[in-house]
Amino acid sequence: MRMTYYDRVAEAAAFLKARLDLPAPPLAPKIGIVLGSGLGAVAESVADAVVVPYGEIPHFPQSTVEGHSGRIVAGRLGQTPVIVMQGRVHFYEGYTPLEVTFPMRVLGALGVRAVVLTNAAGGIAEGYRVGQLVLIGDHINHLGWNPLCGPNEPRFGFCAGAGLRFFDMTEAYSKALRALAAKAAQEEGFALDEGVYLATPGPSFETPAEIRAFRTLGATLVGMSTVPETLAARHMGIEVLGISCVTNLAAGLGAKHLSHEEVSETGRLVERRLAGLLTRVLPKMATHLERQA
Repeated sequence: MRMTYYDRVAEAAAFLKARLDLPAPPLAPKIGIVLGSGLGAVAESVADAVVVPYGEIPHFPQSTVEGHSGRIVAGRLGQTPVIVMQGRVHFYEGYTPLEVTFPMRVLGALGVRAVVLTNAAGGIAEGYRVGQLVLIGDHINHLGWNPLCGPNEPRFGFCAGAGLRFFDMTEAYSKALRALAAKAAQEEGFALDEGVYLATPGPSFETPAEIRAFRTLGATLVGMSTVPETLAARHMGIEVLGISCVTNLAAGLGAKHLSHEEVSETGRLVERRLAGLLTRVLPKMATHLERQA
């Protein structure tokens, strides 16, 4: 009998649960982290880590982009249990929308109820600095597709009121989690601006004319990821905290030609700051989730 998409997600989740030897609730990790281009070394801060390469997980798509290690890392960041995706997959790699969001579905099936999505982004807003961390307050889907198209699967409604065919996106990025992250950043000694992330399919960088158009639309950040994962997470009722690292100024705003090497190098320079921020905010997120239960 042919396996459904839901069946494949369930099989991958069951495999990971056994390999990671995840404890039963309430000790099982409820927070997931997705690390974007050049930010993967944050996973090295995870204590008591159990690592599973994507290639060993049934049906799991493989990362093919430099800077995306392609591993699940489970353990503790600070004292908070987490499941970390060290790298993601993208539409431009040749994956379908369902494959791009497959890992997020697996995190939901494992019991994750809040996720931190990080990415490398081009800075559109005036005043952004290379290496700056920016909270995502909202997004614009410029991919040309939505991973929720097709038959609805209500069994993905892991949280109360989730799994609906039509679901609200007024608060795609949790206001409560953004407030916690801003407070954590302040405690770490820096400020977090909020921005609007616009997703394009890639893999080419944008033209200066496109950047001017995106600025007119209200975007302050541009990248090639995150939005599909956010859509899948919100469909499952998972709260989302989005953090962009401004790895370059968008086309037409700086003197340099854009390159993936620059993106990766800048990501590596801010990894320590991102790890500090996550270590500080995760206990606050865990407490928030306990209050929501």
